[in-house]
Amino acid sequence: MDDMNRRQLLRAGGVIGAVGAIVAAAPSTPWTWSPAWSVPGTGAGADPKLVWDEECDAVVANLYARGQVGAVNALLRGWNRNGQPLPVGLPPELHEFLTRAVQLPSWADRSKLDAAVSFNERRGTFLGLSYGFVSGMMSTVIPRESRAVYYSRGGSNMKDRIAKTAKLGYDVGSLNAYRPEGEMAVTAVKTRLVHSAVRHLLPQSAHWKQSSPDEKYPISQADMMVTWHSLPTTTMRNFKKWGVAVSPAESAGFLHSWQVTAHMLGIKDEYIPATWTAAESQARQVLDPILQPTMEGRALANMLLNLGMDLDLTLLSRPVLGSITRFALGDKIADWLQIPREPLWDPLFQGSFPIYVAVREGALNLGMPKETYWTFDEILRQFVLLYMNELHLPISIDMPMFNGAH
Repeated sequence: MDDMNRRQLLRAGGVIGAVGAIVAAAPSTPWTWSPAWSVPGTGAGADPKLVWDEECDAVVANLYARGQVGAVNALLRGWNRNGQPLPVGLPPELHEFLTRAVQLPSWADRSKLDAAVSFNERRGTFLGLSYGFVSGMMSTVIPRESRAVYYSRGGSNMKDRIAKTAKLGYDVGSLNAYRPEGEMAVTAVKTRLVHSAVRHLLPQSAHWKQSSPDEKYPISQADMMVTWHSLPTTTMRNFKKWGVAVSPAESAGFLHSWQVTAHMLGIKDEYIPATWTAAESQARQVLDPILQPTMEGRALANMLLNLGMDLDLTLLSRPVLGSITRFALGDKIADWLQIPREPLWDPLFQGSFPIYVAVREGALNLGMPKETYWTFDEILRQFVLLYMNELHLPISIDMPMFNGAH
């Protein structure tokens, strides 16, 4: 595993939480989180369940009304780097919007973003595990996320969806993420367009409307913040639980990289937590209480557990992926997803993974058979191969032309 480069690790883990890295569930409890705890420290305090992305939504709706989505997708496929000029021929309204949307917020801190790069380089293995096995499977028990994914175009081709969302995760942690030669700003803005496209298309789906009668449109500001917490907030929770050491500078940098990313994805600054303490308080309100099983979520989880079969990877069989899910998310969620208990793999992960982390952290040199250590490394290596399989070709984040077939 040591010879695996960071690019592979972060592509593999990056938002494979990505089964739905772009959508999530809105909280069912009243909104009480104060904008005083946000990055700007102020805001209107409106319930984010009733706020979307008005500017981007209007621009994208006009593209559909004028029949321009296909042509715009084709033009934007060649636009990848942050400092690259926008393609010629875009509708003026879209050109104006993208020119502004690709700019970093005034509060972005280059030193903190550089610290995040160091964090991603040193913790790529554990980030891959957290993004993939924890955030990825968690998305299937976030009701609004699983329904939005299942009934949208993304639910029709999970491997294609994973490849596209994995790009977001890689770009967040790349060396030049938000520099002119990097791609993260463009990737985030393209994802923002996709969010608006789903908000335009999904309300036209009779299946989605029947399954989500309490939603006027999907992917509200609350939905996006739930997904946000399933990634950085959940990762930091996991690192504490697993005993992965994180320095204060790396912790602050990691948080800041995701704060900037939230802004670039169209989340309003007043909903972006200023500190990890603020993030925890928000997550306890909007993420933790809403986790529950759905028919759509179980179907998506089943698709994910079967992906290892496509490459005939023995160590990514359903029993192994199921046991990792049970270890990472706990018995309640695994039972919700109807994942059977595995007498061989369940005890292995429960008993040996903390030792594996200690060995990798340099805090322990003995205590684990080399065969067990190799097994964990090989599982993570095969995990990368699985999700890298769809990344060999250029990845294009396009606005969908229609909903899923469900």
